[in-house]
Amino acid sequence: MRIEQLTCAVGAELLDINLGDAVRDDGLFKEIYAALLKYKVLFLRDQDLNKLSRKDHMAFAQRLGELETHPMAPSHPEAPGLVQIYKNPDSPMDRYENAWHTDGTWRETPALGCVLRCIECPPVGGDTMWANMVLAYEKLPEYVKKEIAGLIANHSFNSSFAAAMPQEKRLAMKAQYPDAEHPVVRTHPETDEKVLFVNAFTTHFVNYHTKDRVRYGQDYNKNGSDLMQYLISQAYNPEYQVRWRWKPYSMAIWDNRSTQHYAVMDYPPCHRKMERAAIVGDKPF
Repeated sequence: MRIEQLTCAVGAELLDINLGDAVRDDGLFKEIYAALLKYKVLFLRDQDLNKLSRKDHMAFAQRLGELETHPMAPSHPEAPGLVQIYKNPDSPMDRYENAWHTDGTWRETPALGCVLRCIECPPVGGDTMWANMVLAYEKLPEYVKKEIAGLIANHSFNSSFAAAMPQEKRLAMKAQYPDAEHPVVRTHPETDEKVLFVNAFTTHFVNYHTKDRVRYGQDYNKNGSDLMQYLISQAYNPEYQVRWRWKPYSMAIWDNRSTQHYAVMDYPPCHRKMERAAIVGDKPF
């Protein structure tokens, strides 16, 4: 296996490898996982169904941990737990993937990571971008790091996917997936890196209201909101990003604990079929 770094900030491509081999080869799997921790998102080409069956796709992800279900996307009938993210010319464009986000932060235990394969994609367009949120934290001014130390934020399913649902369904989803609270700066459990951990699912700080920050009631909404939007916008900096152009049977493996991603919806109505295994994570600290 060869590793080719794609940007100075994040991302590397794995070359001369069949990912299916890593299902059975402990040494190869350990090499890949070490690269994942270092580069945060890994890419592969030419991983077709003959080289990597859907069961192997699942089996590789299961080496990382238990697979996670998704409340809105169905699993492939041949591989329960392998979520189908399928677009077609007759379906309306989804306006939730094309936002900078970390998967599942509306859960108490957001995903550890994901293993995604493209089955079919537009001839042009439909790229995905990732941002290094460790670097985003490192580059914050020191006074901002001091300001956000110890802050906790609310993350909500209902402010994103559920916002487009009828009220009855939205309230049912809210009951099933109540808001979660996570530290604004989390610690990566394996690398000990500090990670800026706010994204499109984040709604507000839950412990911003202190006498040091709030003189009058309106300070809470204005100052807290401005700071939150500033932090969320850090993922938008190109210097922290990598952009991947999909081809059929290309793959991406990312560490969801230290990155955000954005699915670019710049393509005309056409088929875009992606299959994703997400791995259950643990509670951020």
